[in-house]
Amino acid sequence: MNKPIRAKTLTGTALALAASLALTACGGTDHASSEAKPKQAKGSEAVAVKDPLVATFDGGLYVLDGETLKLARTVELPGFNRVNPAGDEEHVVVSTDSGFRVFNAARQTFTDAEFKGAKPGHVVLHGGKTVLFTDGTGEVNVFDPADLADGKKPRTRGYTSAEPHHGVAIELTGGELLSTLGTEEKRTGALVLDRDNKEIKRAENCPGVHGEAAAKDEAIAVGCEDGVLVYKDGKFTKVDAPDDYGRIGNQRGSDLSPILLGDYKTDPEAELERPTRISLIDTRTAKLRLVDLGTSYSFRSLARGPHGEALVLGTNGVLHVIDPETGKVTKRINAVGDWTEPLDWQQPRPTLFVRDHTAYVTEPGKRQLHSFALDSGKKLNSVTLPKSTNELSGVVVGH
Repeated sequence: MNKPIRAKTLTGTALALAASLALTACGGTDHASSEAKPKQAKGSEAVAVKDPLVATFDGGLYVLDGETLKLARTVELPGFNRVNPAGDEEHVVVSTDSGFRVFNAARQTFTDAEFKGAKPGHVVLHGGKTVLFTDGTGEVNVFDPADLADGKKPRTRGYTSAEPHHGVAIELTGGELLSTLGTEEKRTGALVLDRDNKEIKRAENCPGVHGEAAAKDEAIAVGCEDGVLVYKDGKFTKVDAPDDYGRIGNQRGSDLSPILLGDYKTDPEAELERPTRISLIDTRTAKLRLVDLGTSYSFRSLARGPHGEALVLGTNGVLHVIDPETGKVTKRINAVGDWTEPLDWQQPRPTLFVRDHTAYVTEPGKRQLHSFALDSGKKLNSVTLPKSTNELSGVVVGH
C-alpha cells in the first residue's frame, strides 16, 4: 500500500489475523456454494451470527456466518470504509470518514463506541489491548476490548503524537507504548513511552516508517524504506535491507515464531511496484532473508497461520504456505483465479484474512468469498455476494 489512509490493520499478535480483483475462479475440491440472500430483520433484533465475518463493499458492510459464509445482514454505510478485529468475540472496528466506529458484528449493529477524528488509521491488537491511531490528529487510544461488552465507549489510555502523521502504535504487555515518529511530510522512526507516557527510548533511523508486527518474545518491528526497526528487551535494533532502497511497509507476526513476514519493494519511483519477493526478518539474529515466490502480491496478501506459517496470496491465485525458518514453500493452495493488483490501493483486489485454522479469500471479480482449511488445503465453503467486496475481517475467536 503506497498511500494508505485508513486502518489496515494490521494485526493482533496473539492471533494469526490478517487482511486484498480476481478474474476467474479456480476449480479443485468439492465445496458448498450458494447465492447469498441477505436476511432482513427490520423492526426486530437480529439473530446473533456465529463467529461473524465482515466484508466491506462500495456503500456498506456484509455480515456473514464465519463457518457457512451465509450472508446474515447488509448494513448501508456510505463512503470508503475499512474493517479490523476489535479484539473480542463480537466486535470489529470500522474506519469511516469521521473516525473509528465499533460495530457489534454478532448482533449486526453499531454500538455507541466511537472515536472521532480525521483519517482513522491503523488498528493493532496485542497483549489483550486494542490500539487505534488517528492519522489526522496523531491521537492514540488504547483500550481493553472486554470493555466493549456494554456497547459504550470504553475507558482509554490516550497519547497524542507531536505532529499528526500516518502512523501506528502498539502497547506492550509491560505497559510501554511504542508509537511512530513523523509529520505529514516525513516519517522517521519510533519512540517508546512508559505507563505515564514519559519517553524512555527513541530511534530515528527508520525513514518512511510504516506498519507494525510482533514476533515471539514480544519483538516489535516497524517497517522502513531501508529495512525494519526492531524493539526488543528495551532496545532498538535496525535490520538493514540488502538494497539502498528496500521498503518493508507491511509486516505480519506470530507469537509462535521469532521470524516476521514482510513485503519488499525496491523501486521508489514506481507508480505501483508489483514485487515477487517477500522478506523474512529473524528477530533473534537481526538478519533478513528474501524469498522470490515467482508471482506478485499486494498489501492485502500477507497473513500468518495457526502454527506460525507465513502465508502469501499471489496474483497467480495461489495461497503460498511458507516455512519462515527455511523460506521454503511447503504447500500451495489454489484459492482464486489470476488477478492483477489495481493502481488505486482503495480499489478491490483479492483479500486474505486468516482466523485460527481457516483462511478466507475474497474474489471480487466474481463477487465471491471462499474459505479453506489451512492444514489440509481443502476448500470448505464458497458464497456469491450481491456486490464485489473490498476489505475482509472478523471477530476474534476463542477469546
